[in-house]
Amino acid sequence: MCGILGGNRTEWNYEKGIEAMQHRGPDGLKVVRTERFNMAFARLAIIDLSSNGMQPMFTEDENVGIVFNGEVYGYQKLRKQLMRRGYQFRSSSDTEVVLNAYIEWGDSFIYRIDGMFGIAIYDKRVQKVKLFRDRIGIKPLYYYYNGKDFAFASELKGIVTACDNVRFQLNNTAIFDYLNCLYIPEPKTMYQNVYKLPPAFGLVYNLKENRIEKKGTYWKLKINENQGKERKEEDLIEELRYLIKESIEEQMIADVPVGTFLSGGVDSSIVTYETNRVNTATETFSIGFTEKLYDELKYATYLSQMYQIPMNQQVFNKETFKELYHMLPQWYDEPFADNSAFPTYLVSKLAKEKVTVVLTGDGGDEVFGGYPRYTGYKKDWYYKGINNKIVSRIFEQMSSGKLLQGLDTIFMEDLALLMPTYQYAVRPDKARLRKELGIAKDYDEYWFMRKHYNKELPPITRCQYLDLKTYLPGDILTKVDRTSMATSLETRVPLLSKKIVEFSFGLSEEDRCPKNELKGLLKKAYLQEIGRMLLYRNKKGFSIPTRYMKQGQAPQEQLLHEFWNI
Repeated sequence: MCGILGGNRTEWNYEKGIEAMQHRGPDGLKVVRTERFNMAFARLAIIDLSSNGMQPMFTEDENVGIVFNGEVYGYQKLRKQLMRRGYQFRSSSDTEVVLNAYIEWGDSFIYRIDGMFGIAIYDKRVQKVKLFRDRIGIKPLYYYYNGKDFAFASELKGIVTACDNVRFQLNNTAIFDYLNCLYIPEPKTMYQNVYKLPPAFGLVYNLKENRIEKKGTYWKLKINENQGKERKEEDLIEELRYLIKESIEEQMIADVPVGTFLSGGVDSSIVTYETNRVNTATETFSIGFTEKLYDELKYATYLSQMYQIPMNQQVFNKETFKELYHMLPQWYDEPFADNSAFPTYLVSKLAKEKVTVVLTGDGGDEVFGGYPRYTGYKKDWYYKGINNKIVSRIFEQMSSGKLLQGLDTIFMEDLALLMPTYQYAVRPDKARLRKELGIAKDYDEYWFMRKHYNKELPPITRCQYLDLKTYLPGDILTKVDRTSMATSLETRVPLLSKKIVEFSFGLSEEDRCPKNELKGLLKKAYLQEIGRMLLYRNKKGFSIPTRYMKQGQAPQEQLLHEFWNI
């Protein structure tokens, strides 16, 4: 993992900006200034530890340059394909593979790679800068654009620090959104004119005309809209096991030690088990809690002892929380209120003592259907009378002569069934905050959820897709990226490979979650190896005791006042 930075203004302080992200890449800093564009790089050496793997990396004629944060899965196959086409390589890095793939296929190279990445390519031949973010949003990519000037960075602090002559103004609607979500949803950030590039998006900035000329998605997930059983269970299990094994083998490629995170839950247990099959010397890292209600160490220990996996563990308590509390704003640069960030940082720090890369189970709940709210929503959908609500609203609107006007509010009630199951339920006084932040009364506080809500999908699939596009990149992946990179640790997510995501969402709801059993297919695939005790126990989640926070105030509001003075 690394930190990347770039911009079109000569006077910006790229040295200072990349130094602000040195935690993402402590193995070397480099700034390259050209006549029209400037790029900087902070390196965390993972593949090809030699100087040949350093960035910014340019073609031999220096017409095209790249800075790249992340990893391309199975890049060796693409490398061999390019070599057959006459390309020569100076390094064994995946960065050079991406660079040459762009030279060979132009922007369509993006369809040939899978991985977690933020990519910036400066093409002098056409005087354009091109940004690409991975399909799921595993790796971050921010950009600044004021209608003329342009900059990008892996973290918000990179832009704010480098663009030291810019006065960044607060985006009040983004702050209001944060009070709903506990994070600021993309493409917004806390500042006006600074944005998160959404997952699976590309962007083209024209240096001649000083404008963004193109922006949009390059991947759309195909989803099976059927509910009933369609395929034989044994065939599905065989294919799923193969895909997970393949993904883990690809993501264990590194020239540095690799480990795993093990919480004792379904996903991390499966990832740790499969990783151990590839390399029995792989170590795993776990966090326990002094409060039994939150502690899952006994389950993680059970798996590690079953397969004699070297285990490293540490216990999180209230004193640990007090020590880490002040670090939240330097991790996230903008309001963020998922309290599991604290134990995630601690387990990352623990892992960094022995390894540079870890594989995690993140994404398993969204991809295979693991959150209890999914079945709760399905039950509400069928048994709490949503159809009656719609019918009654239609009659209500007909009687008032506002049927067409009322159709949107009917949809809102549909979506509103989900809201109490999300963090939207933990919200402060909206009326007061609307007034304080100057938010219009007709501002749609559910815009981000509505954007990705597809009522044509079966209920559980509908919830999974919504989480895949909102909660996963906005909260879970953001949390892990910032806390792990704060310790200079690279985290990889094998359950979020393109093949696995497309496989799972390509299944009918019944095939993926047979008889409404959450993660039913995944659990059956590993029942013999992992065991019923780990796979079928009640889900706990990875969070700290709520009593650690101040009582009487919503946590997101407390953090907003304490750290950002808003």
